[in-house]
Amino acid sequence: MKNSLRVHAALLIVAVIYAANYSLSKDVMPHYMGPFGIVTLRILGAALFFALVSRLVAPQDRLTGRADNIRAILCGIIGIGGNQLLFFSGLNFTSPINASLLQTIAPIVVVIASAVLLGEKITLLRVLGIILGGIGAATVILSRQAGSIVYPNATLGNIFILLNATAFGVYLVLVTPLMRKYHPFTVLARIFLVGAVVAVPFGWRGVLSADYGSFPLYIWAEIVYMVVCLTILAYLLNNWALKYASPALLGVYIYLQPILAVLIAVALGKDHFTGARALQAALIFGGVFLVSRKPKEAAVAPDDAIPLEPVQD
Repeated sequence: MKNSLRVHAALLIVAVIYAANYSLSKDVMPHYMGPFGIVTLRILGAALFFALVSRLVAPQDRLTGRADNIRAILCGIIGIGGNQLLFFSGLNFTSPINASLLQTIAPIVVVIASAVLLGEKITLLRVLGIILGGIGAATVILSRQAGSIVYPNATLGNIFILLNATAFGVYLVLVTPLMRKYHPFTVLARIFLVGAVVAVPFGWRGVLSADYGSFPLYIWAEIVYMVVCLTILAYLLNNWALKYASPALLGVYIYLQPILAVLIAVALGKDHFTGARALQAALIFGGVFLVSRKPKEAAVAPDDAIPLEPVQD
């Protein structure tokens, strides 16, 4: 399999994993375990896994220099601890489809963060895309469904999901240089360790107070899915892909997540799709499409191309 095909295959698997989580997590929260407890289990499990594997596959690889270590700490705080606490808190309050639509905003955040942190040019077309995507996100957050009986706190949940998407977009920009310089397991071990320091103070009570004896088999299976697939496998594949492709390519696959999430949520009876949501999706997708288009002069520049081969340092 060519390297470009492996990258696309990895990103497709990640999209499916994330899409299924929107519905599966609703089985666990909040009856069996609260969102902070789930986040703590996920991050601790992943931190132990990546710490062990990094010692086995890249024992001599170390993050060096003050700048790289500060960047790794920021990635752990923003992309692991803060990102996951916001996501599960938001998903606990809002519907699977709303959450998946708002997550699609992440590529817009990538462009804004790239402009602020990397000095990337923002064109008029991208400004229009940011406005269009923002309108779409606002209609989701302020929709009448936010006050429904099923999700009475959906507005708060939608805001948390929007903040989560923002954190994830900033994380993609911050982590890319590290993934291209060091072994992925080295980076993941460090940032998940930082993420654990952030998450444990919020979630340790939820982990200890859960009535594990009352968990049916399917709840155990979904918790294992969230720890192994959603955390370890998804982060591994996502960050491996960053070694070969720019954050913009990952952003393209975010389009696929809400489509898959809608299909899964409707199939499992967790949510329903309406005409209003279709319009909201069109606004957000349109905004992301405009933002993802590079200026003509930049499209031919070698430094801005999306590499599908390893970057040589």
